[in-house]
Amino acid sequence: MNKEVSGLNVDSCVLPFLPMLYVAWSDEVISPAQIRSIENVLSTSNCLQADQRQLIQKWLDPANPPSPSELQSWLSYIRANSSELPIDERRSLAELGATLVEGDALPKSCPTVNALNEIETQLGVLGEEATAEMLGKQAIVADKPAQSNVDVKTLNAYLDGEHAVLRNSVRQFFLDPKLSLDRIPENKDDYRELIFEWCELAAQKGWGALAFPEHAGGKNDVALYMAVFEELGYHDLSLTIKFGVQFGLWGGSVFWLGTEKHHHKYLKDIGTLALPGSFAMTEGGHGSNVRDIETTATFDPDKDAFILHTPNELARKEYIGNAAVHAKAATVFAQLVTNGESHGVHAFIVPLRDNDGTLEGVRIEDNGRKLGLNGVDNGRIWFTNVVVPRENLLDKFGSVDAMGNYSSPITSQSKRFFTMLGTLVGGRVGVPYAGLSAAKLGLTIAIKYAEKRTQFGPGGSDEISILDYTTHQRRLMPLLARAYAFHFGQQYSLGRYVNKTEDDGQEVEAVAAGMKSLCTWFTTAALQECREACGGNGYLWENRFADMKADSEIFTTFEGDNTVLLQLVAKTRLSQFKESFGNMGFVSTMRFVTDIASTTISELNPVITRNVDREHLLSRSFYTAAFKYRESYLLRLVAQRLRKRVKSGMDSFDAVLECQPMMVDLGRAYIERLVLEQFVEGVKAADESIQEPLLDLERLYALSMIEEHKGWYLENGYIEPRKAVYISKMVDELCLKTRADSAELVDAFGIPDGLIKAPIATEYPYQ
Repeated sequence: MNKEVSGLNVDSCVLPFLPMLYVAWSDEVISPAQIRSIENVLSTSNCLQADQRQLIQKWLDPANPPSPSELQSWLSYIRANSSELPIDERRSLAELGATLVEGDALPKSCPTVNALNEIETQLGVLGEEATAEMLGKQAIVADKPAQSNVDVKTLNAYLDGEHAVLRNSVRQFFLDPKLSLDRIPENKDDYRELIFEWCELAAQKGWGALAFPEHAGGKNDVALYMAVFEELGYHDLSLTIKFGVQFGLWGGSVFWLGTEKHHHKYLKDIGTLALPGSFAMTEGGHGSNVRDIETTATFDPDKDAFILHTPNELARKEYIGNAAVHAKAATVFAQLVTNGESHGVHAFIVPLRDNDGTLEGVRIEDNGRKLGLNGVDNGRIWFTNVVVPRENLLDKFGSVDAMGNYSSPITSQSKRFFTMLGTLVGGRVGVPYAGLSAAKLGLTIAIKYAEKRTQFGPGGSDEISILDYTTHQRRLMPLLARAYAFHFGQQYSLGRYVNKTEDDGQEVEAVAAGMKSLCTWFTTAALQECREACGGNGYLWENRFADMKADSEIFTTFEGDNTVLLQLVAKTRLSQFKESFGNMGFVSTMRFVTDIASTTISELNPVITRNVDREHLLSRSFYTAAFKYRESYLLRLVAQRLRKRVKSGMDSFDAVLECQPMMVDLGRAYIERLVLEQFVEGVKAADESIQEPLLDLERLYALSMIEEHKGWYLENGYIEPRKAVYISKMVDELCLKTRADSAELVDAFGIPDGLIKAPIATEYPYQ
């Protein structure tokens, strides 16, 4: 049966293709490659006769595109013949095309809809929005979400975990007017004194000493300390970092590197802030390269003391927290030299100030104003032949007797160095907690604001919430899913750290380094997106983003530059990979290689790479396998490339330099896989009443990460282009579903309104 379209008698089998062609030409989205793809679909489909295909191919000719009048004719026909469609019904271009011949009998043997779906995928358009726009309906507003049924109280209790009572105490503590953010002054010096005052108040609660032994006023519980540190991140990050420097770095170094005599002499005063101190490791000339710092500690047997000295300008201790104003002492890392022999880097307690000022031989300069964290007094320190008693050597891993004889329970200087640094990994465990708290706060503000902020709306109707726009959901919902994912990843990292043994120390350090990198990068990206999502209101200082963005920016580089740390992660994975092979016999090795080959064949099976079934895309088996495949592929590839270079005679250092970018990718893939696995375990362990929203977040995290890396997956043949498009559509659907629960999901973070302290989140619309 023929219809009159644009002056032509058109067979009804051609009509379903009109919406697709109209969108392609009117938006100028069609390309030669897409034309070839469409022609290929038409040639392999049996839904059209030869003359029908020729007509469509004529309309596809880029040398003779449809004229504006022809396009208008198509549009008029489409609108006229779809006018009976319900205004609130959302249809793909394929579904719209099928309605154009409703009432006409399409041959059952004509798989038109399948061909249309394939073409829509090849064009890569958002069919439902294109259809709505074509028909003159609201195009960018998602379906109205259903009422949320998230059990906020149960979910909050689950996230707070076993330390819920302590966490709530910290939150209530910050509601005290004495700790109001309104008290923060513009003047840097006044700000520093206020932060010190707040830190003293926290110390009076006993929170600073929680990780210390009982004789020092503590509970010998690192997890309790980390719970407090995490909650501090919701308030003021200068306080968070000041707290971390005093009790985590200064106190932690004395605790972990010292022995009983140091613990009894110093820890109680450190825990009460009676002895404010610093952690002086980094030098101006060496940055992350701690092994080659140049400050020296030379033993003088006549004085029974070490002589601390800064040999040149770049050997100064740089960017040392608490140093500019408050620190009376510091843990100083220096090259230990005795009897003319260097024994590598060791740590020393060095007095810096007394009540009258800086001590003789110590020079301190203020780093001045920074991009953020201006409540923390960072400074530079130089030492000029400063005499330090022998007992001030933190001697857990190396000691010197009165004659200058050196001894250590670890004979290898390299192993001793890495063992010493490994004990200090707590800083890297803590920093991402502070960052994640800032990201959670930012998401809370942005989502609460978006719920109440309205803009535009269907013609003749009221404005709608901006969170009902698919673009806004796309901005915030994947970030919310990642915040939850990192929550469970951080729990795992802390658990590994608290329960570490000598055998797994290297792996624990790698997990902490990787989590610190990805979590702090996430914080930076999330806060920027949340700020933008709040428009000009997000730019106002009163709504918190200015301080949060400025204060958290440094997290990506302190406690180790993230890119450098991911190389450490990759090296650990490569070591484990090499060790696994080293411990295998011939049969085990062959079995391992066979398993890899069979996994690759299974994962790259065309049936799997092309599968777009909803059940498949949402299955844990699909997305967990995708994460594992990416990591294992990169692990094998980096190992092979390093081996090839070294085998050809290249120095191992140069080989690593050439492979650095891929090693960073490997480190990232390892942590992403680990985070997903911990998210899955966290969802499984949750109460049944909260599993559904958590499962949606798990799926959104997984699929949005696959979407982020789709270039890699496409390049390596893990997914076909059509599957990549369907993954994006599934992310859209999960964003919409999560939007319905988003207000409750951020409420479950447990941040009181008085602590959120952003008017757009707590008072908007303003009364």
